[in-house]
Amino acid sequence: MTTRAAPETMFTSAVASDGAPVPLLVHRPASPRGWIVWAHGGSWQHGSAAAWAPVTAALAASSGWVVVSVEYRLAPAHRFPAAVVDVLAALDWAETHSTELPVVVGGDSAGGTIAASAALARRDTGDRVPAQVLAYPPLDPRCARPSYRTESGAFPNRAGLRAAWRLWLDSTPEPTILPTPLEAPSLAGLAPVSLVVGGDDPVRDDVIAYATRLHADGIPTTLEVLPGVGHADVLSPRSRVLSAVAAALSESFLSELSTPRPQPTHMEGTPS
Repeated sequence: MTTRAAPETMFTSAVASDGAPVPLLVHRPASPRGWIVWAHGGSWQHGSAAAWAPVTAALAASSGWVVVSVEYRLAPAHRFPAAVVDVLAALDWAETHSTELPVVVGGDSAGGTIAASAALARRDTGDRVPAQVLAYPPLDPRCARPSYRTESGAFPNRAGLRAAWRLWLDSTPEPTILPTPLEAPSLAGLAPVSLVVGGDDPVRDDVIAYATRLHADGIPTTLEVLPGVGHADVLSPRSRVLSAVAAALSESFLSELSTPRPQPTHMEGTPS
């Protein structure tokens, strides 16, 4: 992962649609190429922008993108959809400050789930739909796919992740926001999506299922499965996932953002 000069870091805040303050930690490199609103991991219950600051600062330095790290509200004190509402507020804030540079949304683990939900909510309300750059998001509250069972002893285990989903979702259903894009009847109308997951990650099959559905609905999608990599890899000092995320924020990704999106088509192969 190529590293440039350390980005300038500042604290600021946005305001959510329900009036809640949303603290933001912003890493701004010199001559930025774009803006990415990032939601940290932590099973929807743990973590913070400050705890993830080494990760988000490294991403800004290696990619040349402004990283807006969101201090979203955590479960169980704040259940779904509070975290999604906070990321939507951060997207609004970033778009007013980005001076016409592209603004995308991303996150790792539970933060990736939140980011995907925010992008889908933008589509469903008719707002500008951000592209997604997601690192190993869990996407099925049942944790039913084979990778949850075949990766014996791997983190997160199926029982623990299912319990985390329940703590986050045990609330009044939100009719306008879905907790996972896999619940949407169609993914048509989303912007390009870049997905990274480890080959030893229990959530791997969720991510592959999302990539397959995106591809089937005509969304430009890239999927990178990294052999020998497990969950929570962005927290590792030599993270291969973070390098892949930085690589996704490349000139080719920028050109993909400016390419008109095709209408939904039939499945023409497997995601690349």
